[in-house]
Amino acid sequence: MEADGGTNRSGKLVVLSGPSGVGKSTICRQVVRQLGASLSVSATTRPRGRREVHGRDYWFLTREQFEEKIRRGEFLEYAEVFGNLYGTPADAVRRQLAEGKTVILEIDIQGGRAVRTMFPEALLLFILPPDEKVLAERIEGRKRGEDPETLRRRLDAAEREIEEARGFYTKMIVNDDLEKAVQEVVEAISQ
Repeated sequence: MEADGGTNRSGKLVVLSGPSGVGKSTICRQVVRQLGASLSVSATTRPRGRREVHGRDYWFLTREQFEEKIRRGEFLEYAEVFGNLYGTPADAVRRQLAEGKTVILEIDIQGGRAVRTMFPEALLLFILPPDEKVLAERIEGRKRGEDPETLRRRLDAAEREIEEARGFYTKMIVNDDLEKAVQEVVEAISQ
């Protein structure tokens, strides 16, 4: 994992992480609306979902394009997850922080660890599912065509991520009630 720090950080950097299917994207969208924050758009090599829009949901890149950006140092952090690369483009985040904006990164725990190293003042929030059964239902409900083996791998990874996050995330928030979870995130950022 490559990381490249910055020097001008007048805004607030927030990392929002959690297992696949826990509701991170929904929470992020609502928090951005309530606070007027900026949501960083990640780059990925995974296939685009049928409702996803290039440049709004993700920057969808080929593996070759992504690897070239790695070589040029264009990511704050990046990682390979389930065979696909994900990364946070650095320039837009640095520019928005310099403008005094709150910037939310919806990234995985590996990325959260890298960001914490570069930006120790960052607020790291981890979203938890109410339980494994609810998480499995949410993952299946996303209709991304995942087979039972992929679902099992995601649930196993979720267990590991939750244990690891307890060691270095600022706050853990259970998403058993969406409105309540959004409010907890808003309050944590506003402090």
